[in-house]
Amino acid sequence: MVKVITDSSTLYTVKEGRDAGIESIPLCVSIGDCHGRDLQMDMQDFYRRIEAGQIPTSSQPPIGDVLDAYEQYKDQPILNISMADGLSGTYQSAEGAREMAKNREQITVFNSRTLCGPHRYMVDQARKMAEEGRTRDEILDWLKAAADRTESFLIPQDFSFLRRGGRLTPVAAAVGSLLKLKPIVKLTADGKKLDKFGVKRTMSGAVDSIIRYLQDKKLGERHLLYISHAAAAEEARRMKELFAELFPGLEIHILELSPVFVAQGGPRCVAIQYIER
Repeated sequence: MVKVITDSSTLYTVKEGRDAGIESIPLCVSIGDCHGRDLQMDMQDFYRRIEAGQIPTSSQPPIGDVLDAYEQYKDQPILNISMADGLSGTYQSAEGAREMAKNREQITVFNSRTLCGPHRYMVDQARKMAEEGRTRDEILDWLKAAADRTESFLIPQDFSFLRRGGRLTPVAAAVGSLLKLKPIVKLTADGKKLDKFGVKRTMSGAVDSIIRYLQDKKLGERHLLYISHAAAAEEARRMKELFAELFPGLEIHILELSPVFVAQGGPRCVAIQYIER
């Protein structure tokens, strides 16, 4: 059976991943004198440190951890479904570990071109297909199609986090200089950068602009919507109610962002993502 490996972009802890039948390798996070792994930090302490002026940074999982996972399942075909290349070095690290592995011919690394909610869904579906006895090539064919049927939007509260991370197109970076406005950025189709989608005066205006775009996409029963937030649970709940009212039959999930994504999007950022089933 194909073994599915991934990273903490799925927002699965190591234990949650193993309980679900996958290996989820956490990225690394540092803030001040605190150095740890994604989804293993105390979030209240993490946010307190940010409020005190400490700036978090993140990096890909140690290549040794990825290599250990490959060798743990050396008797199986392995499919590592990575978060978007370009937003992190995670994909390149996974490929580098594959080149070092004795069982490299058994390993395929797939660039999901997305992150968080849609990434999680792709991993879940790949695992289900593996359990059904589908081959690695069959799973890859589905993943390639799925990667073309997802889009992601981010509404940051503090644009400086994204600007420092260097994951913006030049146009999107310029938007960040606008004061007292709500920039909206959208993941590019290749999953490598965040580009300008719009600028609004309020959070509700920003959400409305995304809603109008998604209405043109005719979201409904064949889609999943993910609302992921960084300590903005009430805003996420209100958004879910609004989307549920406007998009009958749409399945909606709320997720809390991990330290890695708070480090990039900043506190109270909200991501809105969809993927076609």
